[in-house]
Amino acid sequence: MIDEIEARAATARAATGAPVLGPGAMQDQNPHDRPKRAKKSPAPLFHAFAQNARKLLLEAYSRFLTAFREAAESLKAGDLTARFPVGCFPPGLPFVTASL
Repeated sequence: MIDEIEARAATARAATGAPVLGPGAMQDQNPHDRPKRAKKSPAPLFHAFAQNARKLLLEAYSRFLTAFREAAESLKAGDLTARFPVGCFPPGLPFVTASL
Protein backbone atom coordinates (compact mmCIF):
# COMPACT_ATOMS: atom_id res chain seq x y z
CA MET A 1 0.00 0.00 0.00
CA ILE A 2 2.86 2.39 0.82
CA ASP A 3 4.47 1.68 -2.55
CA GLU A 4 1.19 2.54 -4.26
CA ILE A 5 0.87 5.83 -2.33
CA GLU A 6 4.49 6.74 -3.13
CA ALA A 7 3.95 5.95 -6.82
CA ARG A 8 0.83 8.15 -6.96
CA ALA A 9 2.68 10.98 -5.20
CA ALA A 10 5.61 10.70 -7.61
CA THR A 11 3.22 10.83 -10.57
CA ALA A 12 1.48 13.91 -9.13
CA ARG A 13 4.83 15.64 -8.48
CA ALA A 14 5.99 14.88 -12.01
CA ALA A 15 2.77 16.32 -13.43
CA THR A 16 2.92 19.53 -11.36
CA GLY A 17 6.69 19.94 -11.12
CA ALA A 18 6.49 20.21 -7.33
CA PRO A 19 9.75 19.19 -5.61
CA VAL A 20 10.02 16.70 -2.78
CA LEU A 21 10.04 18.58 0.51
CA GLY A 22 12.56 16.35 2.28
CA PRO A 23 12.98 15.49 5.97
CA GLY A 24 14.93 18.64 6.92
CA ALA A 25 12.31 20.95 5.47
CA MET A 26 9.57 18.93 7.14
CA GLN A 27 11.23 19.34 10.54
CA ASP A 28 11.75 23.06 9.98
CA GLN A 29 8.01 23.64 9.52
CA ASN A 30 5.99 25.02 12.42
CA PRO A 31 3.19 22.53 13.17
CA HIS A 32 0.90 25.41 14.19
CA ASP A 33 1.19 27.37 10.91
CA ARG A 34 -1.94 27.74 8.80
CA PRO A 35 -2.18 27.36 5.04
CA LYS A 36 -1.73 30.55 3.02
CA ARG A 37 -5.00 29.92 1.22
CA ALA A 38 -7.81 27.85 2.67
CA LYS A 39 -10.65 26.19 0.77
CA LYS A 40 -13.77 28.32 0.76
CA SER A 41 -16.32 25.71 -0.29
CA PRO A 42 -19.00 24.82 2.26
CA ALA A 43 -18.99 21.41 3.88
CA PRO A 44 -21.41 18.89 2.40
CA LEU A 45 -24.63 18.15 4.30
CA PHE A 46 -23.49 14.54 4.60
CA HIS A 47 -20.03 13.02 4.52
CA ALA A 48 -20.26 9.76 2.61
CA PHE A 49 -17.77 7.36 1.07
CA ALA A 50 -19.48 7.44 -2.32
CA GLN A 51 -21.58 9.86 -4.34
CA ASN A 52 -24.40 7.29 -4.50
CA ALA A 53 -24.44 6.97 -0.69
CA ARG A 54 -24.62 10.76 -0.35
CA LYS A 55 -27.53 10.85 -2.79
CA LEU A 56 -29.41 8.19 -0.78
CA LEU A 57 -28.84 10.14 2.44
CA LEU A 58 -30.13 13.35 0.88
CA GLU A 59 -33.24 11.56 -0.41
CA ALA A 60 -33.92 9.98 2.99
CA TYR A 61 -33.45 13.35 4.71
CA SER A 62 -35.84 14.97 2.25
CA ARG A 63 -38.53 12.36 3.01
CA PHE A 64 -37.93 12.80 6.76
CA LEU A 65 -38.22 16.58 6.49
CA THR A 66 -41.43 16.36 4.46
CA ALA A 67 -43.02 13.99 7.00
CA PHE A 68 -41.92 16.22 9.89
CA ARG A 69 -43.32 19.38 8.30
CA GLU A 70 -46.65 17.70 7.51
CA ALA A 71 -46.96 16.44 11.10
CA ALA A 72 -45.99 19.87 12.47
CA GLU A 73 -48.70 21.52 10.38
CA SER A 74 -51.26 18.98 11.65
CA LEU A 75 -50.19 19.65 15.23
CA LYS A 76 -50.39 23.40 14.65
CA ALA A 77 -53.93 22.93 13.29
CA GLY A 78 -54.93 21.24 16.56
CA ASP A 79 -54.42 17.53 15.79
CA LEU A 80 -52.81 16.25 19.00
CA THR A 81 -52.44 12.76 17.47
CA ALA A 82 -50.16 13.95 14.63
CA ARG A 83 -47.56 11.25 13.93
CA PHE A 84 -43.98 12.50 13.70
CA PRO A 85 -41.14 10.52 12.10
CA VAL A 86 -39.21 8.16 14.37
CA GLY A 87 -36.16 9.76 15.95
CA CYS A 88 -37.27 13.39 15.84
CA PHE A 89 -38.19 15.86 18.53
CA PRO A 90 -41.69 17.23 17.87
CA PRO A 91 -42.15 20.94 18.45
CA GLY A 92 -43.46 21.91 21.85
CA LEU A 93 -47.08 22.76 22.38
CA PRO A 94 -47.96 26.31 23.35
CA PHE A 95 -48.16 27.08 27.05
CA VAL A 96 -51.71 27.18 28.33
CA THR A 97 -52.52 29.08 31.51
CA ALA A 98 -55.19 27.89 33.92
CA SER A 99 -58.41 29.85 33.62
CA LEU A 100 -59.57 31.25 36.95
